[in-house]
Amino acid sequence: MRRAVPLVCAVLLAAPAALAGCAAEAHPVRWLAPTPLAAPSPTPTGPPEITLAFAGDIHFVERTLPLLDDPATAFGPVAAVLSDADLAMVNLETAVTDGGTPEPKEFLFRAPAATWDAVREAGVDVVTLANNHALDYGRDGLADTLDSAASADVPVVGAGESAAVAYAPWIAEVRGVRIAFLGLSQVWELWDSWSAQDDRAGIAYAMDGDRALAAVAAARSQADVVVVYLHWGQEGNDCPIGEMSSFATAVADAGADIVVGTHAHLLLGDGWLGRTYVQYGLGNFLWWRDDRFSNDTGVLWVTLEGPDIASVELRPAVISRETGQPIPVAGQEADRVAAKYADLRGCTGLAASRS
Repeated sequence: MRRAVPLVCAVLLAAPAALAGCAAEAHPVRWLAPTPLAAPSPTPTGPPEITLAFAGDIHFVERTLPLLDDPATAFGPVAAVLSDADLAMVNLETAVTDGGTPEPKEFLFRAPAATWDAVREAGVDVVTLANNHALDYGRDGLADTLDSAASADVPVVGAGESAAVAYAPWIAEVRGVRIAFLGLSQVWELWDSWSAQDDRAGIAYAMDGDRALAAVAAARSQADVVVVYLHWGQEGNDCPIGEMSSFATAVADAGADIVVGTHAHLLLGDGWLGRTYVQYGLGNFLWWRDDRFSNDTGVLWVTLEGPDIASVELRPAVISRETGQPIPVAGQEADRVAAKYADLRGCTGLAASRS
């Protein structure tokens, strides 16, 4: 990946070259005119440009499972979009395990460890596990998920072996700008038994409000830009519900610069809460079935100038009914998705520009 630079410092020590002595012999001396130096390149002005890409929920089950036969191509052509960003983030809506014990719920998802190879090959830099499926196969399944992610060198947020880990940010530095990524879930199903505690593995939840907002504030103190990826909302509802709006305001007040979300299985609108950019729902992305709500999706593309948000756009895609892959679209189809997306702001209560 050309982009992700985890906040790890390396110090290179260069030994001084030894100077060779000159023999004191009488040799004629010829003075050479100095070679003209090339004009120095102009020093760049202004803050560095940094690009962030966000996409919605991904699965490798049923129709998408065969894609893992070749992890390098599993995401299809949209991988070129994700790879072109400096940092890219998605939500993995499954446990990555061959074991574990099924939880008492209707939908249960698990996928093989090749999932992480596919994610990495697609140019994804960090994955959130804060959702209502990461513990589908219990804490043993979660342990397998975390272990296999670490083995594949894929950073994850929103889940961990304790609350300290689950609520901790992943921080990367790009061209001198420190960017923190957090994952939180606001889905109530089994949340009390799935929540991470001081002595218990689990998920980071918005419902544990003090801990969640403290995590945002702590990230604010460590980074120039804070991203909070939330799993929230009501399935099939393309407008944010009250608890989403309330928590978005709380997260913004705690120091988030960018809030993005998923869970409703369709696109929701975006806009501004003061200085904080909020995208309420990115919908499905790489998806296991032909969804009854919507196959419209896309990659949210955020351009920073230094730590400041310069622009945001949705790069439209449509999920293939054959493979489940998100296929970037152009022309009339892109115009259709873009127009639909623009109309969604009307029910968000968000402003069209920063204030």
